[in-house]
Amino acid sequence: MSARNNILNKIRMALATPTPLPFPEADGAENPVQPQQQDLVVEFAEQFSALQGKFVFCLDNNELADSLQKLFYQNQWTKIYCADERYRSLFNPAILHDDIATCDASITGCESLVARTGSILLSSAGQGRVPSVYAPVHICLATTSQLVYDIKDGLERIKDTYGEKIPSLITLATGPSRTADIEKTLVVGVHGPKEVYCLVLDDQQQ
Repeated sequence: MSARNNILNKIRMALATPTPLPFPEADGAENPVQPQQQDLVVEFAEQFSALQGKFVFCLDNNELADSLQKLFYQNQWTKIYCADERYRSLFNPAILHDDIATCDASITGCESLVARTGSILLSSAGQGRVPSVYAPVHICLATTSQLVYDIKDGLERIKDTYGEKIPSLITLATGPSRTADIEKTLVVGVHGPKEVYCLVLDDQQQ
Protein backbone atom coordinates (compact mmCIF):
# COMPACT_ATOMS: atom_id res chain seq x y z
CA MET A 1 0.00 0.00 0.00
CA SER A 2 2.85 2.38 0.77
CA ALA A 3 4.25 1.92 -2.75
CA ARG A 4 0.81 2.61 -4.20
CA ASN A 5 0.47 5.76 -2.07
CA ASN A 6 3.89 6.96 -3.21
CA ILE A 7 2.87 6.59 -6.84
CA LEU A 8 -0.42 8.40 -6.26
CA ASN A 9 1.37 11.23 -4.44
CA LYS A 10 3.77 11.64 -7.35
CA ILE A 11 0.85 11.80 -9.76
CA ARG A 12 -0.88 14.45 -7.60
CA MET A 13 2.31 16.53 -7.45
CA ALA A 14 2.79 16.26 -11.20
CA LEU A 15 -0.77 17.39 -11.83
CA ALA A 16 -0.41 20.27 -9.40
CA THR A 17 2.66 21.59 -11.22
CA PRO A 18 2.23 20.64 -14.87
CA THR A 19 5.23 20.76 -17.20
CA PRO A 20 5.12 23.89 -19.38
CA LEU A 21 4.69 23.43 -23.10
CA PRO A 22 8.08 23.31 -24.87
CA PHE A 23 6.75 25.52 -27.68
CA PRO A 24 4.07 27.80 -26.18
CA GLU A 25 3.69 29.72 -29.45
CA ALA A 26 2.47 26.52 -31.16
CA ASP A 27 -1.12 26.60 -29.93
CA GLY A 28 -2.42 24.21 -32.59
CA ALA A 29 -4.38 26.88 -34.43
CA GLU A 30 -2.07 26.81 -37.44
CA ASN A 31 -2.43 24.11 -40.05
CA PRO A 32 0.99 22.39 -40.41
CA VAL A 33 0.12 21.23 -43.93
CA GLN A 34 1.38 23.53 -46.66
CA PRO A 35 -1.38 24.72 -49.03
CA GLN A 36 -1.69 23.32 -52.51
CA GLN A 37 0.86 24.90 -54.84
CA GLN A 38 0.16 23.26 -58.21
CA ASP A 39 -2.27 21.05 -60.15
CA LEU A 40 -3.17 17.87 -58.23
CA VAL A 41 -2.16 15.57 -61.09
CA VAL A 42 1.29 17.17 -61.31
CA GLU A 43 1.75 17.16 -57.54
CA PHE A 44 0.80 13.50 -57.23
CA ALA A 45 2.96 12.47 -60.18
CA GLU A 46 6.02 14.23 -58.72
CA GLN A 47 5.58 12.86 -55.19
CA PHE A 48 4.68 9.35 -56.34
CA SER A 49 7.65 9.17 -58.72
CA ALA A 50 10.01 10.45 -56.01
CA LEU A 51 8.99 7.42 -53.94
CA GLN A 52 9.97 5.02 -56.75
CA GLY A 53 6.40 4.68 -57.99
CA LYS A 54 5.78 4.55 -61.75
CA PHE A 55 3.15 6.99 -62.98
CA VAL A 56 1.23 6.87 -66.28
CA PHE A 57 -1.33 9.47 -67.36
CA CYS A 58 -4.05 8.34 -69.80
CA LEU A 59 -6.35 10.63 -71.76
CA ASP A 60 -9.09 8.06 -72.40
CA ASN A 61 -10.06 4.40 -71.93
CA ASN A 62 -8.34 3.33 -75.14
CA GLU A 63 -5.07 4.84 -73.97
CA LEU A 64 -5.53 3.18 -70.58
CA ALA A 65 -6.04 -0.24 -72.18
CA ASP A 66 -3.06 0.32 -74.52
CA SER A 67 -0.84 1.35 -71.59
CA LEU A 68 -1.76 -1.82 -69.73
CA GLN A 69 -1.07 -4.03 -72.75
CA LYS A 70 2.29 -2.34 -73.27
CA LEU A 71 3.15 -2.83 -69.60
CA PHE A 72 2.28 -6.54 -69.77
CA TYR A 73 4.27 -7.03 -72.97
CA GLN A 74 7.40 -5.16 -71.84
CA ASN A 75 7.58 -7.07 -68.56
CA GLN A 76 6.40 -10.41 -70.04
CA TRP A 77 3.60 -10.67 -67.51
CA THR A 78 1.18 -13.41 -68.45
CA LYS A 79 -0.63 -13.97 -65.15
CA ILE A 80 -2.61 -10.97 -63.94
CA TYR A 81 -4.77 -11.08 -60.83
CA CYS A 82 -7.74 -8.71 -60.87
CA ALA A 83 -10.74 -9.15 -58.57
CA ASP A 84 -12.39 -5.89 -59.62
CA GLU A 85 -14.95 -6.53 -62.36
CA ARG A 86 -14.69 -2.92 -63.59
CA TYR A 87 -11.21 -3.52 -64.98
CA ARG A 88 -11.24 -7.12 -66.19
CA SER A 89 -12.59 -6.06 -69.60
CA LEU A 90 -9.55 -3.86 -70.24
CA PHE A 91 -7.28 -6.74 -71.21
CA ASN A 92 -7.26 -10.18 -72.77
CA PRO A 93 -9.11 -12.71 -70.58
CA ALA A 94 -6.39 -15.25 -71.37
CA ILE A 95 -3.98 -13.55 -68.99
CA LEU A 96 -6.40 -13.41 -66.06
CA HIS A 97 -5.05 -15.49 -63.20
CA ASP A 98 -7.11 -16.44 -60.15
CA ASP A 99 -4.27 -17.43 -57.82
CA ILE A 100 -2.68 -14.33 -56.33
CA ALA A 101 0.12 -16.39 -54.78
CA THR A 102 1.54 -17.19 -58.24
CA CYS A 103 0.53 -14.10 -60.26
CA ASP A 104 2.94 -11.70 -61.96
CA ALA A 105 1.00 -8.58 -60.92
CA SER A 106 -2.29 -7.57 -59.37
CA ILE A 107 -4.62 -4.79 -60.48
CA THR A 108 -6.80 -2.80 -58.09
CA GLY A 109 -8.72 0.42 -57.93
CA CYS A 110 -8.44 2.80 -55.00
CA GLU A 111 -10.47 5.21 -52.90
CA SER A 112 -8.31 8.27 -53.55
CA LEU A 113 -4.89 9.45 -54.64
CA VAL A 114 -3.28 11.78 -52.09
CA ALA A 115 -1.27 14.35 -54.04
CA ARG A 116 0.68 15.90 -51.16
CA THR A 117 2.32 12.62 -50.12
CA GLY A 118 2.11 10.63 -53.35
CA SER A 119 0.04 7.99 -51.56
CA ILE A 120 -2.69 5.62 -52.73
CA LEU A 121 -5.61 5.42 -50.29
CA LEU A 122 -7.05 1.90 -50.41
CA SER A 123 -9.85 0.07 -48.66
CA SER A 124 -11.13 -3.51 -48.48
CA ALA A 125 -14.37 -2.55 -50.25
CA GLY A 126 -14.75 -4.33 -53.58
CA GLN A 127 -11.25 -5.81 -53.80
CA GLY A 128 -10.54 -7.32 -50.37
CA ARG A 129 -7.42 -6.95 -48.26
CA VAL A 130 -4.88 -8.98 -50.20
CA PRO A 131 -4.32 -7.75 -53.81
CA SER A 132 -2.46 -4.52 -53.05
CA VAL A 133 0.11 -6.11 -50.73
CA TYR A 134 0.55 -9.77 -51.66
CA ALA A 135 1.47 -9.67 -55.34
CA PRO A 136 5.06 -8.81 -56.38
CA VAL A 137 3.76 -5.90 -58.49
CA HIS A 138 0.78 -3.67 -57.69
CA ILE A 139 -0.96 -1.78 -60.50
CA CYS A 140 -3.47 0.82 -59.32
CA LEU A 141 -6.04 2.22 -61.75
CA ALA A 142 -7.53 5.58 -60.81
CA THR A 143 -9.13 8.71 -62.29
CA THR A 144 -8.36 12.39 -61.98
CA SER A 145 -11.62 12.87 -60.06
CA GLN A 146 -10.18 10.67 -57.30
CA LEU A 147 -7.29 13.05 -56.65
CA VAL A 148 -7.32 14.88 -53.32
CA TYR A 149 -4.69 17.10 -51.80
CA ASP A 150 -4.27 15.72 -48.28
CA ILE A 151 -4.97 12.50 -46.37
CA LYS A 152 -7.72 14.26 -44.44
CA ASP A 153 -9.54 14.96 -47.70
CA GLY A 154 -9.32 11.30 -48.69
CA LEU A 155 -10.71 10.11 -45.37
CA GLU A 156 -13.58 12.60 -45.62
CA ARG A 157 -14.36 11.23 -49.08
CA ILE A 158 -14.54 7.69 -47.66
CA LYS A 159 -16.93 8.90 -44.98
CA ASP A 160 -19.11 10.62 -47.59
CA THR A 161 -19.09 7.52 -49.79
CA TYR A 162 -19.85 4.85 -47.22
CA GLY A 163 -21.61 6.73 -44.42
CA GLU A 164 -21.86 4.44 -41.41
CA LYS A 165 -20.72 1.39 -43.40
CA ILE A 166 -17.01 2.26 -43.36
CA PRO A 167 -14.81 -0.51 -44.88
CA SER A 168 -13.14 -2.77 -42.32
CA LEU A 169 -9.70 -1.94 -43.75
CA ILE A 170 -8.42 1.47 -44.82
CA THR A 171 -4.75 1.80 -45.65
CA LEU A 172 -2.21 4.03 -47.39
CA ALA A 173 0.31 2.71 -49.90
CA THR A 174 3.19 5.12 -50.41
CA GLY A 175 5.51 3.68 -53.04
CA PRO A 176 6.90 0.13 -53.12
CA SER A 177 7.42 -1.79 -49.88
CA ARG A 178 10.80 -0.91 -48.41
CA THR A 179 12.83 -1.01 -45.22
CA ALA A 180 16.24 0.13 -44.00
CA ASP A 181 16.32 -2.16 -40.97
CA ILE A 182 18.74 -4.57 -42.64
CA GLU A 183 22.19 -3.14 -41.82
CA LYS A 184 20.82 0.36 -42.59
CA THR A 185 20.62 -0.53 -46.27
CA LEU A 186 17.42 0.35 -48.14
CA VAL A 187 15.76 -2.83 -49.40
CA VAL A 188 12.69 -2.71 -51.65
CA GLY A 189 9.96 -5.35 -51.78
CA VAL A 190 10.49 -6.92 -48.36
CA HIS A 191 6.93 -7.14 -47.06
CA GLY A 192 4.88 -6.05 -50.05
CA PRO A 193 5.12 -5.23 -53.76
CA LYS A 194 8.57 -4.39 -55.11
CA GLU A 195 7.02 -2.26 -57.86
CA VAL A 196 3.96 0.00 -57.82
CA TYR A 197 2.36 1.48 -60.91
CA CYS A 198 -0.41 4.05 -60.95
CA LEU A 199 -2.33 4.62 -64.19
CA VAL A 200 -4.53 7.71 -63.95
CA LEU A 201 -7.38 8.22 -66.43
CA ASP A 202 -8.45 11.78 -67.17
CA ASP A 203 -12.22 11.78 -66.52
CA GLN A 204 -12.47 15.56 -66.10
CA GLN A 205 -11.68 16.74 -69.61
CA GLN A 206 -12.98 20.20 -70.45
